[in-house]
Amino acid sequence: MKQTDTAKKQPDAVLPSLAGAAGGETHVITLKNGLRILIKEDDRFPLASVKLWVHAGSGYETPDIAGISHLLEHMVFKGTEKRAMGKVAMDIESVGGNLNAGTSFDYTVYYVDVPADQWRLGLDTITDMAFHSLIDPNELESEKKVVIEELERGEDSPNRRLFKTLQSMIWKGTSYEWPVIGYHETVLGITRATIKQYIAENYQPQSMLLTVVGKIDPDEVLAEAERLFGHLRNTQPLTPPEIIEVPQIGQGPRVVKMEGKWNKVYLAAAFPIPHSGSVENTGLEVLSHIMGGDDTSRLYRTFKYDRQLVDDISATTIPLERGGIFYISATLDADKVDEFWTGLNTELSAFTPLDFTDQELDRAKLNLESSLFLSKETLSGLASKLGYMEFFEDGEQAEKNYLHDLRQVTRKEMDELYHKYVRPDQLAVAVLVPEGNGVHEDKLTAITNEVWPVKDAAQAEAVVTQDAAPEEMALPGGSKLVLLPDSTLPYTAMSLYWVGGDGELTPDQQGLAALTATALTRGTMRMSATEVQDFLSDHAAALSSTSGRNVFALETKFPTRFTDDLLPLITETLTSPAFDKTEVARAKQDQIASIKRSEDQPLGLAFRHLFPFLYKTGPYALLRQGTPEGVEGFTNADIIRFWNRQSMQPFTLAVCGQFDRAAITKFAKDIARTLTAPVSEYEFTTPEWGQEREMNLKLADRKQSHILMTFPVTGKTDLDASAELSMLNAILSGQSGLLFRDLRDKQGLAYTVTSMLWQSTNTGFITLYIGTSPDTVDKSLDGFRKVLGELAATPLPDEELARARNILSGEYYQNHQSLISRSRQAASLVTRGFDRDYDDKLIERAKSVTPEELQNLVRQFMTPDKAYIMTVTP
Repeated sequence: MKQTDTAKKQPDAVLPSLAGAAGGETHVITLKNGLRILIKEDDRFPLASVKLWVHAGSGYETPDIAGISHLLEHMVFKGTEKRAMGKVAMDIESVGGNLNAGTSFDYTVYYVDVPADQWRLGLDTITDMAFHSLIDPNELESEKKVVIEELERGEDSPNRRLFKTLQSMIWKGTSYEWPVIGYHETVLGITRATIKQYIAENYQPQSMLLTVVGKIDPDEVLAEAERLFGHLRNTQPLTPPEIIEVPQIGQGPRVVKMEGKWNKVYLAAAFPIPHSGSVENTGLEVLSHIMGGDDTSRLYRTFKYDRQLVDDISATTIPLERGGIFYISATLDADKVDEFWTGLNTELSAFTPLDFTDQELDRAKLNLESSLFLSKETLSGLASKLGYMEFFEDGEQAEKNYLHDLRQVTRKEMDELYHKYVRPDQLAVAVLVPEGNGVHEDKLTAITNEVWPVKDAAQAEAVVTQDAAPEEMALPGGSKLVLLPDSTLPYTAMSLYWVGGDGELTPDQQGLAALTATALTRGTMRMSATEVQDFLSDHAAALSSTSGRNVFALETKFPTRFTDDLLPLITETLTSPAFDKTEVARAKQDQIASIKRSEDQPLGLAFRHLFPFLYKTGPYALLRQGTPEGVEGFTNADIIRFWNRQSMQPFTLAVCGQFDRAAITKFAKDIARTLTAPVSEYEFTTPEWGQEREMNLKLADRKQSHILMTFPVTGKTDLDASAELSMLNAILSGQSGLLFRDLRDKQGLAYTVTSMLWQSTNTGFITLYIGTSPDTVDKSLDGFRKVLGELAATPLPDEELARARNILSGEYYQNHQSLISRSRQAASLVTRGFDRDYDDKLIERAKSVTPEELQNLVRQFMTPDKAYIMTVTP
């Protein structure tokens, strides 16, 4: 997918032209207000499909307004500010189109399909429905009755009754507990004011995606979308959905029986599984397909064809944004329930995907792949698939990832997933039975307990890695091991950090640490670089090494089931790296090329020279990647000597995810004994700042000037000051920050304007940055000084501090969701001598930062006489 980078990263930019792109390319543009637009030209048919996705489904409701998302979906057809009731549908249908809307747990989608020459009408109608619905009180009361009728029709559907019952069991205590349509009492209690408040809170442009697919002009669509949506504003911070964790030990088996005037028995069994973003879902989907996806499946063949106990049986997965369900359902006669339930539990208790045949595996993968492709056969289907992937996943890359993962699914993986999630202690059962049928929930529970018994507590805990409290332990030689259990994913992330990096270098060695980091993972004494890469690819693993101003790091992430394969490779990488001359030569070429690329870009040039400009001593004064001549002159002996010295330093190993504690502990102790040796304690020095206050770098044939106004500040050792600085940076930076609002919105000086905070242990700086026209450099600098002067003179209002606190907290949790980010955070902090919870303490301290403290901070550190000014000009 083409990501229009200037709009994606700098959404306040002039709209990009899409005319030069290859036909049929998918464009994703983000407007200034955060609303994303997906446009794809497809001229197969003279049609256009327009859809607006909103993060506003039943999962975003509270119990007292359950069903409001669905009721709102009804009301958008009941008249808008410029279209009377019935006119919305009339306008679209009169040109040969159709429109509708749908509500799910995680979203509401409005969609219009029209002839290609009517796409503007489609966009206008979508906008009208979503943002200008009247919500007439009289019509609302009328539509409530319609919804209640729809709700009651759902009660008449056995399958809907089953799912509604099971969702309340599986997701009890969460916003997935109630049905999308809500309940009688909650629907009847909803008022116009409640709906308007719900719209105000949830219909934020940052929570929306517009998709337009068909025979259209992408530039015209983008311009019209900007006109219709660009003026919208967000009124509150975006709160990410809270993931529903699968319990380690369930409360099952649980059975709910409902009698009624049914002719058949309708039975469904459900097990909780991870949310849609989990890497385990592809394996679970293949598993469910082979178990009960079609007429060739195991359960269908066994219980329908062979034993003739059911009319129908199926298995599927239902992954949602916050949680999922593995779902088995069957229809049968009442007199066969006991025999069927005994047979199904017997089958499930002994079930193992390890005996799936190649034919079953290939057939399932082919059918799932075919289903994906066929869903895009129509323009509306294509718009739906592209929209869903962009809205909830990683755009078209998600499809590539899915197809790759689908082809890689193995029997072993499915066997582990089956025993992890399809377990009797997680089982919830709902059964609809005819009145007076003789079916009893106690008997069904007894059958499960006898045929498929729940393991005792110790056994159940062993099924998956039990989340435990984080743990730290001392290793030989002064090293440390940090364990961060997280059973959400079957992956292990490991970050191994040493003090050192550039801090181990002399000025004539600048760039050597970076070169060593690159060369370290390119082969061992036993495996060549290509063999290592093939091995990592075959195990869906990653291995990399980096160096910094005061640290050196090796990181890896891999599926937990490959632990026994990966730990030996990591050991070899650390203890017997090849540093092959050919691979070192390639690493040199890569580093020199990186240096030259950075110096071709104004910001790359600026940041490459910023540290040597600011600092005159210590590792901060070095060019991190060195110079082309210096890199070319390094020898293998230089690399080996550096690595021997670096690797002897005590390290911190942080491990996050699922892992075998005993295996990881043994690995860490063995590495510590092998590598570490007595060395002098590393010192985080307080560097000397440069005497020159201005530097101008020239980059010919460029159109824009770049300005960095930098102020020295304290290092991370001072927690109070760090919290205040983090708050100040949040106040200044971003599209809603003070710098942007003043220099960009009010004065129109910049394409980009923001601030950046960098802190090491004993030093740091805060930088104000603007990219502007060469003739407005002085005006931009005056703008910086004006904002800082106002900060020093006038206390900030409470809403500015509240925004900054929300940004700090939101960014922190968003940036520390992945396993590797958490292992990296722990290893980096502990290596530098801080507590693991340093960042948590900083965020907590930020809550109490006062306007007066920020004023004093600006007066102390950010007066004009303390500024270092770097410019890059044409």
